[in-house]
Amino acid sequence: MKPAVLIRDIRLPLGHDPEDLISAAAKQAGMTPDAVRRAGWRVVRRSIDARRRPSIAIQYHVEIGPTESEIFGLRNFFEHRPADNRPVVVGSGPAGLFSGLALALAGQAPLIIEQGLPVERRQADVAHFWSSGVLNPSSNVQFGEGGAGTFSDGKLTTRIKDPRCRAVLEELVMAGAPPDILVLSRPHLGTDNLRRIVRQLREKITRLGGEFIFGCRLIDLRQVHGRIVGITVATRKDRDQVFYDDIPAERVILAIGHSARQTFQLLADKAILLAPKPFSLGVRIEHLQTQIDHGQYGSSAGHPQLPPADYQLSCHLPSGRSVYTFCMCPGGQVVAAASEAGGVVTNGMSHYARNQTNANSALLVGVQPGDFPYPGPLGGIEWQRRLEQQAFDLAGGGYRAPVQYVDEFLNDPETRRSLTGSEDRIVPSYRPGVKWCDLDACLPMIVAQALREALPILGRRLIGFDHGKAVLTGIETRSSSPVRVIRNARLQASLTGLFPCGEGAGYAGGIMSAAIDGLRCARAALSM
Repeated sequence: MKPAVLIRDIRLPLGHDPEDLISAAAKQAGMTPDAVRRAGWRVVRRSIDARRRPSIAIQYHVEIGPTESEIFGLRNFFEHRPADNRPVVVGSGPAGLFSGLALALAGQAPLIIEQGLPVERRQADVAHFWSSGVLNPSSNVQFGEGGAGTFSDGKLTTRIKDPRCRAVLEELVMAGAPPDILVLSRPHLGTDNLRRIVRQLREKITRLGGEFIFGCRLIDLRQVHGRIVGITVATRKDRDQVFYDDIPAERVILAIGHSARQTFQLLADKAILLAPKPFSLGVRIEHLQTQIDHGQYGSSAGHPQLPPADYQLSCHLPSGRSVYTFCMCPGGQVVAAASEAGGVVTNGMSHYARNQTNANSALLVGVQPGDFPYPGPLGGIEWQRRLEQQAFDLAGGGYRAPVQYVDEFLNDPETRRSLTGSEDRIVPSYRPGVKWCDLDACLPMIVAQALREALPILGRRLIGFDHGKAVLTGIETRSSSPVRVIRNARLQASLTGLFPCGEGAGYAGGIMSAAIDGLRCARAALSM
């Protein structure tokens, strides 16, 4: 049987149909369309090519020949090797879930503890917070099954080149993700799909022998001669009952998120080696999605073959600072993402359809440990906390967020028009509410100045980005971890048997990279 042939970069205009694709693939392969049909074919990659506006096209990679329809996920990556002492995974975000899945596939029956709640209960707690302004510090956008990414756009793009990336995507499809994530150049899941997928991953791990304990917080690491021998946890059964347990463990994968501040303090108290890490501060910027569509697609905006447009912008300022957009959510909303009382935190979220009125993105300024006004490895956390409290106070409490129009922030009396000339004002999507404020009162001076310099520059790269009535919502502090838990070549911390993992530990930045780091740490734990 002849191997499949990959035909790259087939560029077709908007409005084409499947027969056009077969004909184009056949021409590049030196075959007839009928021969392509007989041989079998499939699309392996699909992307939007808008580089030659207004001539926007759909670009394909097509495989001609015998095609494998079955997907295998991770089942061929981890051989079965049961152990007497089961490993413990702390955290159930992407890193925790995929390290737990790998260990379960290896027959290790991992115990996964999560300080938050299962996704079903967590979803209700988050909805209540957004509608009432009543925060549950243990069950929110940051804490709970699925991690912070559960309430996001669910982007699956990554710069890492790892053969396991395809296997992770296949596991997500097996858990209910749309199959198009295997093909699209910029795949996303959407928060609505993520909630179902996370539950399915939990159920698969459980079927393989794993166990989950929710409402269970790590409060101590027990060690002997520099090796971990167990952990102490506090499990909340209800509002009034907390049970404390010692769990023996010689291998602990620490897959905490970037907001697990109590756990970072525990690590510092236990003299685990930590280091301050660069992170970013800024705001969310909101436009009408139609403005972004026109800015990216021009006269083709609204074509049924084009998805809601996204963007990724950056600039390097003369001051040496970088300003960039992050976690852009087409057709989404800005969400309240606080996890501590008395602090405002923003994030962005989209459903799979990306069909809401506004587009939003984080607009961030990179900051270095030398910028931190607080010393020590946890100085970045303290800075985050103080800024979040300032934003809370500025907006008058109740977890309302401070907002400001771009023209007011720039002190520009001339309102910039969008590409369409629309004077429609953007309605802030953040709940439980907003207050119009001067954002300088909650932004560090270095951040506010960098944003002012960058907005006109970015507006030249995407027409309408610096529209005067675009809305800035403060404050965005949690795009990445401000701490790194130091680990060695065996992926262990300064305490033997402790494997810092994923985004919170400083080794990932998104769903895919966190999942891959979870697999790496699982492999290291299996080798111990």
